[in-house]
Amino acid sequence: MDYRDWEILKVLYNQKNLTKAARILFITQPGLTNRLKHMQEELGVKIITRESRGVHFTPQGEYLVHCAEEALAHYQKIKENVRNMSKNVSNEVAGTLKLGVSNFFANYELPYILKLFKMQYPHVEFKVITGWSRDVTQLIHNKDVHISFVRGDYGWRGLLKHLLFEETICIASKEEIDITDLPHLPRIDYRGDYLLKSLIDNWWAENYAQAPFISIEVDQVDTCKEMVINGLGYGILSSRILTGIEDIRLIDLTDQKGNPLLRRTWMYYHQESLEWNVVKAFVHFIENFDWKDN
Repeated sequence: MDYRDWEILKVLYNQKNLTKAARILFITQPGLTNRLKHMQEELGVKIITRESRGVHFTPQGEYLVHCAEEALAHYQKIKENVRNMSKNVSNEVAGTLKLGVSNFFANYELPYILKLFKMQYPHVEFKVITGWSRDVTQLIHNKDVHISFVRGDYGWRGLLKHLLFEETICIASKEEIDITDLPHLPRIDYRGDYLLKSLIDNWWAENYAQAPFISIEVDQVDTCKEMVINGLGYGILSSRILTGIEDIRLIDLTDQKGNPLLRRTWMYYHQESLEWNVVKAFVHFIENFDWKDN
């Protein structure tokens, strides 16, 4: 068993399909099948069975997949440590930086940040995984990424964090509206992460006895924003997504004491990750980044 074998097992387990796995691994399906046959002969066990719905792993195969994840993670750590040793000698910032990023941050903030960082450190490459904030938090907790950018006050013990910025949650409408009429007005709702949805739902329950009138439901916050801009209803959105948009009326949500409801965006990372020059440089870059001008 070598590195490639472990990689094959991990990809095939995730895909449960030989054709898809072969495409991801950039090998032919017969080549993949032949390699699996050699693995089974070498170990003397059956790793997979082929069924009409795809590939099924035997108990021995499940165990080997677990070993594959550990072996690949260990190999990656060895590569990073060796590279970091040589970088410490030359004081060069280079290598691959693994980032876990919330969907909003990936769309609105990250490209410009990576552009500026790349200009300063041209030998750095990036591996970026995007998703909902709760999933991105899990990535950094599991050490699948070096740094994560998370919207909302998720948190794990043992992680270092840095507050990037705060934004208000607001009612956005093309036309001026009376907040007391909100339950009777058409609302454009969208799929947000759990903490944001809870924040909005709790605010609504504190202020209204009847449920909102949801006229349109969409999957993405950007779609909701465009519908609001075109006067199809109001939306409850984070203020940062509305920056620079004219002719939109905004009303900040407040708690019972009149304080604005805030949504925070954080950078999370592990202390030991700062041993790597590329992580240390990026953390320092973010900590000194001027978010007001971005």
